Amino acid sequence: MLLVITYSTAARQALRNLCNAHEESVVRRFGRAALLADTEFAGFQAVRLREQFGAAVQVERTRPFNEFETLREPVREAARAYADRETPALPYAKFAAGTDHPAPADLKESEL
Repeated sequence: MLLVITYSTAARQALRNLCNAHEESVVRRFGRAALLADTEFAGFQAVRLREQFGAAVQVERTRPFNEFETLREPVREAARAYADRETPALPYAKFAAGTDHPAPADLKESEL
């Protein structure tokens, strides 16, 4: 997918127009940004916006996040357990202390 982010009013309006005119190419809209389908047509539209508005348009290629390919099982288990905790205000660091769940420092140092 292509993430198109706009940084000016004119570029934002052009992105809105693009999304309205070519809904089949739009995966999701976020106001000043949009995810476009991974097609040459969407690439053409993104580059056209960047050519027209220069630095006011940023285009990044993204790929879906597959937690089963990307995250180790202990990290997925920790996320499930933390989501189901009894005390919603409990910070993860305190939640993980004294358990087999990964420590926040270890998670911050590990790349996906």
